[in-house]
Amino acid sequence: MADEMKKNNGFIPGVKPGKPTAEYIDTVMSRITLPGSFMLAIVAILPAFATIAGVDASFAQFYGGTSLLILVGVVLDTLQQIESYLLMRHYDGLMKSGRIMGRSFGAAIR
Repeated sequence: MADEMKKNNGFIPGVKPGKPTAEYIDTVMSRITLPGSFMLAIVAILPAFATIAGVDASFAQFYGGTSLLILVGVVLDTLQQIESYLLMRHYDGLMKSGRIMGRSFGAAIR
């Protein structure tokens, strides 16, 4: 990644190019992937814990594990597409506050 950044004239502010950049990227990736892998392991075994807690096994399998990850991914992708569509159409309410806002009552009358 450090070589690709160097080829494309990219840089990380506050980090020298070359070996320090590679070490910085390695450190950041290690800090991100370790907790992420633990979280994925918890999500993967969550249906087993739900079944032990008394939840119906078919319900726990349907809403647990990979289906939960897929559901979250689809929701995040949908929100990203809505945001990009509104930004492309120059929707002012989204750009001012960073949140999706409806039209105000006064704007609908005009």
